[in-house]
Amino acid sequence: MAGSMQVLNPPKTLNTKISHINPSFHAIQFLRTNLKFNKFSKISASVMRSHNQHQDQQQLTLVDALLNSNRKEELLGSIRSSSFNCLTETNLHFTVPGLKSKTRGKVRDIYDGGDYLVLVTTDRQSAFDRILASIPYKGQVLNETSLWWFDKTRHITSNAVVSTPDKNVTIAKKCSVFPVEFVVRGYVTGSTETSLWTVYEKGIRNYCGNVLTDGLVKNQKLNENIITPTTKAADRDVPVTPDEIIRNGLMTKADYDEASRKALSLFEYGQRVALEHGLILVDTKYEFGKGRDGSILLIDEVHTPDSSRYWIANSYVERFQNGLEPENVDKEFLRLWFTSHCNPYEDEVLPDAPNDLVCELAWRYIFLYETITKKKFDMELAEEPIHDRISRNVASALLSL
Repeated sequence: MAGSMQVLNPPKTLNTKISHINPSFHAIQFLRTNLKFNKFSKISASVMRSHNQHQDQQQLTLVDALLNSNRKEELLGSIRSSSFNCLTETNLHFTVPGLKSKTRGKVRDIYDGGDYLVLVTTDRQSAFDRILASIPYKGQVLNETSLWWFDKTRHITSNAVVSTPDKNVTIAKKCSVFPVEFVVRGYVTGSTETSLWTVYEKGIRNYCGNVLTDGLVKNQKLNENIITPTTKAADRDVPVTPDEIIRNGLMTKADYDEASRKALSLFEYGQRVALEHGLILVDTKYEFGKGRDGSILLIDEVHTPDSSRYWIANSYVERFQNGLEPENVDKEFLRLWFTSHCNPYEDEVLPDAPNDLVCELAWRYIFLYETITKKKFDMELAEEPIHDRISRNVASALLSL
């Protein structure tokens, strides 16, 4: 979780042909193309409505709710006003007695609290192993989404959660973290260097110990869910096979077998729950650690829009058959924007993400939280600075522990 980070929202490096044009113009054009504001979206939504004529005609489909709903309009004002007040950095080791040190991850700031770890989920947006932007309310969404899933998956595995003193904070048991991320996939898709579609398109047919057949196409469902583990390198996740994990001493065979069984069970359960709410859980990643009693615990985050890819279920088959990208509710469209405007792996300085896309992503994260949990997202605007609020709540929680 720790690693060196790139500067948040560095200066633009777009070429002179487009840099003089208002950035919002590009954002709007990109939204129309990639966020389904096009004729195909209208066709897809129309088809879904015709399939549900027996329901109340005023009931919104998920696509309608995602793209154009009263709830979206209700929240966008607060999202926009908060876009310049994101939680990008914390320094609780200076403000909370008892915190010994800080480790800065891609998204989380982790503090050593003696017997416990204090994990603060910030609004930093990561992809391509670097920070791309800051997204309003993202930290709160991720923290609260994970807590909902942690609670719902206790029948599959124990987790490290001790308490949640703040909207952005989880206090967890200390454990020995396995240096492996369990990436579970149900579909051939993705745009990053380690995504299944990227490596498959390059001709790779044996990936992380999984044999892939010829003839697969992008966004196709796999015959069965697979695990493509990566090592948790400081600056970049590296794909690895189970044999390499065991041979290199990253995990024992017994620990790997147990963690991989839990990962597949968590994913299958997540897919069932997501589908009940009209969504497809496409892929995700899990992290595990070993507690002091030797038990394997689920840590970090679960089924968040940061760690997972979600598609809207109703339109998937039709769009796949017509060669269209699935309607997504995750950060993929932001990744695609960066890959179309720069080389996010190699360019030293990245362009700013347009504010329209930043606000759209914030809305999508909230939309996913509300769709999965059936709870209304609480975005109260308090006068107290967020860092002061977190410091006060964490100090109080540590005293009670």
